Amino acid sequence: MNKFFRNDSTASYINISQEEMQTMTEDSNYVVIDVRTPKELESGYIPGTDVFLDYNTPELDDEINKLDKSKNYILYCRSGNRSAKVCKIMSEKGFTNLYNLSGGIMKWKGKLKTDK
Repeated sequence: MNKFFRNDSTASYINISQEEMQTMTEDSNYVVIDVRTPKELESGYIPGTDVFLDYNTPELDDEINKLDKSKNYILYCRSGNRSAKVCKIMSEKGFTNLYNLSGGIMKWKGKLKTDK
């Protein structure tokens, strides 16, 4: 796994590669979250994605609060920036098992699903 990322004392997550994500998602205790907009989803999403949270929605905070803090979460977006920000938000809310797909869906090598 890539270096443990820490940009302050309260927010932390681990950046992972596509290969690491594919191995990790073989475990059913991992939840994959796509934080892109509905418009971005039209171009497809990574197979195995469990949750779709629009980063730009005013309800993002409420949607995060509905998630189970005991689960492991892998987040992605287009490039990895927004998903890293959501990892930080989740960490500040007490989530501890957070992973960010490095490079986001732009770096994904593989098929995408187009139906939700």
